[in-house]
Amino acid sequence: MKVTKSVTLFYILLSFSSLTTSSPVVDTDGNEVRSNIKYNVLPIKRGNGGGLSIAVRDVQCPLNVVQKNNESEIGLPLKLYPLDNKQQVINLSTDLNIVFKVATTCVQSTGWRLDSVDEITGRRYVSTKGIVGSPGPQTVDNWFKIEKYGNGNGYKIFWCPTNVCKSCKLVCGNVGVFVENDQRWLGLSDVPLVIGFKKSLD
Repeated sequence: MKVTKSVTLFYILLSFSSLTTSSPVVDTDGNEVRSNIKYNVLPIKRGNGGGLSIAVRDVQCPLNVVQKNNESEIGLPLKLYPLDNKQQVINLSTDLNIVFKVATTCVQSTGWRLDSVDEITGRRYVSTKGIVGSPGPQTVDNWFKIEKYGNGNGYKIFWCPTNVCKSCKLVCGNVGVFVENDQRWLGLSDVPLVIGFKKSLD
């Protein structure tokens, strides 16, 4: 009798775990976020800047990821590409690439990449030139996750690729904003930028 109860409890917990790990990210209209649709990433809280875009930081290329200062600016559209390229619905905690769908003067990918520690500020900023796909130690900086933030309808972007390189030792962190020289640069921060996904009209 005890064995039966234990087995039943095991399957209940297993089913619950499967549901929680495969929970879909939803957009501002309540629809599942999908890999074949472009989105604008916007802050949930008003008065906290606009959408996401790219800008020159120290060198002309690659470009860095920024948040627009004006909340009326929705930024650039992007797509999310999960590790499993057959997966169309974007689930929470899935390793994925984030790519701006825009042409630039840089002859490089517009996929996101986490840079190494900046020698001056000691921070790790998010730039572009990230390789899409090709999981492994050489591309570990190009993979991010979408996580739920709190109990509301907000999300955060988290850098901690777990299935891309299981042998890699990583110092994980939230993607937040650093205001420097009137520009809002994205990088690893203790305080995440709380966001939502709005289906792009482009």
